[in-house]
Amino acid sequence: MQHKEGYVTYTLDHGIAIIEFFHPASNSLPTAILNDLAKTVNDIGIDDRIKVIVLRSGGDKVFCSGASFDELMAISNEKDGTAFFSGFANVINAMRRCHKLIIARVQGKAVGGGVGLIAAADYAIACDAAAIKLSELAVGIGPFVVGPAVEKKVGPSAFSQLAIDATEWRSAEWGKRNRLYAEVHTTIHEVDDAVARLADKLAHSNPEAMSELKKIFWKGTEDWDKLLMERAAISGRLVLSNFTRNAIESFKKKN
Repeated sequence: MQHKEGYVTYTLDHGIAIIEFFHPASNSLPTAILNDLAKTVNDIGIDDRIKVIVLRSGGDKVFCSGASFDELMAISNEKDGTAFFSGFANVINAMRRCHKLIIARVQGKAVGGGVGLIAAADYAIACDAAAIKLSELAVGIGPFVVGPAVEKKVGPSAFSQLAIDATEWRSAEWGKRNRLYAEVHTTIHEVDDAVARLADKLAHSNPEAMSELKKIFWKGTEDWDKLLMERAAISGRLVLSNFTRNAIESFKKKN
């Protein structure tokens, strides 16, 4: 699905579906791309031709820089704010409910919602340039929508470190130590080799067994359809505050 700026595409080869998203603003995610990403995961999840999914982003630098600041600044009421943050909720829930195992291929830094996407994958393989940061508190919001996925993956202590110290980057090795990343490699070529190897193994594994495993991995998240929407409403309210407006505007001027 092509947009004026950015896209979501997927290819299928020998049971392996590769979903790629891209936006020229450091792979930030506006509503249109979030909606297409959720729809693509949902559609692929019920396609019997597909055995495993690889989630990746375009470009060779940033994996995902989170929310689109342009769209955040355009929000004028709580309803629109909730709708915007629901985009991240819908993608995370689509990944969680998908019957296929999802491998995240992470070539570079991830911020905010990007960390949430990695956490919502079942297995993440990263380059050592793939530092992470939950920057939401620094702009007056908080990682409310992505928080459940991140906390489930890294645990309460590591999640609180990311959420509280919102301006500091954590290295890819930190991410591996805290279970966000299953593997960290030196070069993107090594990452791609590792992703291809694992995807091929899974493409030849029993689909029913993998589906049952996924249910086990995500046990206890059955209330997330409601929970993440409630969290989206919190973010949708906070984004209207003067603090957040000024913080985002200041950030944009620096960048």
